[in-house]
Amino acid sequence: MFPAVEIRKKIRKSMSLYLIFLLPFIYFLIFHYAPMVGNLMAFEDYSIVKGFFHSPWAGTKYFRQFLTDPYFWSVVRNTLLINLYSLIFNFPSSLIFALLLNELSQKYFKRVVQSITYIPHFLSTVVVVGMLVNFLSIDGLFNEVIKILGGEPKTFMSMPQWFRTLFVGSEIWQNLGWNAIIYLAALTAIDPQLYEAATVDGANRWHKLRHITLPGISTVVTIMLLLTLGKMLSVGFEKVLLMYSGPTYETADVIQTFVYRRGLIDSDFSFASAVGIFQSVISFILVISANEIAKRINGSRLF
Repeated sequence: MFPAVEIRKKIRKSMSLYLIFLLPFIYFLIFHYAPMVGNLMAFEDYSIVKGFFHSPWAGTKYFRQFLTDPYFWSVVRNTLLINLYSLIFNFPSSLIFALLLNELSQKYFKRVVQSITYIPHFLSTVVVVGMLVNFLSIDGLFNEVIKILGGEPKTFMSMPQWFRTLFVGSEIWQNLGWNAIIYLAALTAIDPQLYEAATVDGANRWHKLRHITLPGISTVVTIMLLLTLGKMLSVGFEKVLLMYSGPTYETADVIQTFVYRRGLIDSDFSFASAVGIFQSVISFILVISANEIAKRINGSRLF
């Protein structure tokens, strides 16, 4: 049978599957691939009137402008530091929480703890920041406790040295339970007979954790770490925008908020697009590099 006839038969046979695939394909085509045409703005003196294809060419002008901008090192430093703190504290906290939860023998209590820790994830960013503002205001809960203990109340939300702590701390509180779901799912895939054999051999909980549990979920941990590293130049834009103010700019202003001010408020679309491409390229390099390192260390990789 001719190849073309064979292909047509296979297509007709799987037509329902192709129709199911069509909707997400159209979605990604319209909302993820078509907007990539907008990257042309980074290389043009973009004009809304002239459009993408008729604006004068500018080459790498806006990339050089960003790299020599007085705020460049400040926003890059703030972005990296916030993500570094999140990597150090937020990433392992979910893993540790999942391991501790897995050790609970009472299923009812375990389900209650899981439900309570999941709830904050479903709160909107506006609500979370609103809670921070109320709790940390001059007459809020935290300052009331400080006054009871004999201390002086502080305006935490307007103190630059507290911004990163509050940002990362609230991220841990909001996403601890939700991020642990993947690790809990990976833990269920470990063969229970391995634990039984270890018990017979006299292994305690620490030995089981070290020699069975952690090696059993190492691939999942590596993949999650790679995904986290890919977002090292991305910070929750909405949360930073709601939390920061004039006094905290020195530690709170990140790449996304800088792009927001230059791109939307100042209408410098070409500059904002160039910064976005710069951020994407660096993130891509980080993911590729981390993937290669992980492959060499333990054989696990994202792709």
